[in-house]
Amino acid sequence: MNMIPEIDVVTLKNKIDANEKFKIIDIRESEEVSICKINNTIHIPMMEIPKRFNEFDKNDELIIQCKSGARSARVCEFLIHQGFSNVKNLKGGILDWIRLIDSTQKIY
Repeated sequence: MNMIPEIDVVTLKNKIDANEKFKIIDIRESEEVSICKINNTIHIPMMEIPKRFNEFDKNDELIIQCKSGARSARVCEFLIHQGFSNVKNLKGGILDWIRLIDSTQKIY
């Protein structure tokens, strides 16, 4: 498997705090998002990505997020194959976000 570019939750939090321009795509299922989520994410379930990736500019910085980073890595790979040049996988997913950034959220 190719090396997928990654971003860790601490770096992501710094980017959010600095108001940098990027989009976080949460590819988890609706039931998962209802339990916990990162604010201002765009929710597109993984299975809808092939139908909806054209909603984004291929030059946009996209950070793909799931529960632990495994599903989002597959989506990153797909998007890179579609010609997206600035895609990153959120390493550790929402679990790392809760563990290191926002412990008020529920883990499932």
